[in-house]
Amino acid sequence: MSKISIIGAGAIGATTAFALQQKQVAREIVINDVNQEKALGEVLDLIHGSALNSPCTVTLGALEDTKDSDIIIITAGVAQKPGETRLDLVDRNYKIFKSFVPTIAKLSPDAILLVVSNPVDILAYMTYKLSGFPKERVIGSGTVLDTTRLRSLLGKYLGIDGRVVQGYVLGEHGDSEFVPWSSLTIGNIPIKDFSNQLSIEWDEATEKIIADDVKNAAYEVINRKGATTFSVAAVLTRIVEALLKDEKTILSVSTLLNDYCGVNETYLSVPTIVGKNGVERALSIEFSEEEEGKFVNSAKLMKQYIDRINEN
Repeated sequence: MSKISIIGAGAIGATTAFALQQKQVAREIVINDVNQEKALGEVLDLIHGSALNSPCTVTLGALEDTKDSDIIIITAGVAQKPGETRLDLVDRNYKIFKSFVPTIAKLSPDAILLVVSNPVDILAYMTYKLSGFPKERVIGSGTVLDTTRLRSLLGKYLGIDGRVVQGYVLGEHGDSEFVPWSSLTIGNIPIKDFSNQLSIEWDEATEKIIADDVKNAAYEVINRKGATTFSVAAVLTRIVEALLKDEKTILSVSTLLNDYCGVNETYLSVPTIVGKNGVERALSIEFSEEEEGKFVNSAKLMKQYIDRINEN
């Protein structure tokens, strides 16, 4: 049972606090936001239902109140609007991050920083630079959500439990993400073989439709309700559990890569062992030639933005 601070009490921050409270994985949750009135409303709402759960103190806090946090979840920043890509948010959100990341790093020098704000891969890298933390303790939520979407969609298409899908969405959490179909299996059976056994159509066109549906899922939700919330909160709670319980599970979080398919000094999502120390190890995956090209292209796109900000 640990102290978790959430920077940003918007739709994702507040919903994540609720999900963490329901899962009962923290003894204390501190919520911070520049809009203190809004944040106080969220805190009061959470407190009013707290007697139905195990004891967990939920408080409104200034940055100083995040001191000695075990995990700090960063959801602050400008939200993605209909018609915008995640990369459209880079400059605006980087300015916001510069205003608080050094402070929270100094107050909680042993914390794990879990970055959620978009574009998450670039902002995770900037958080790493601004905090001075070792790379293992600065994590982006990455494509854990995209991977969950993939498994859910495949489960629906194939008529199976999505939890038996063994595969990931990798690269950027954004438009250059991709699915390495060559290594994806259903219960250890290659997906094409599995589909053949069930007489379900499977070809490159099917792969493209599903991959595009995964990639565009956030846009579909944002266009209708303004923001993705429930699924993001579920993913963040899952990552927090893996960290606090030292699960050493494998999640496609965004982590700093060096000498990975020729990619260096860039945050991207790959299969990663996650435990109490944060990122325990980034795992190699056997890509086809086409998949490796997509991964490298995704890295090049991220590097362009990173270099541009580093120059300023």
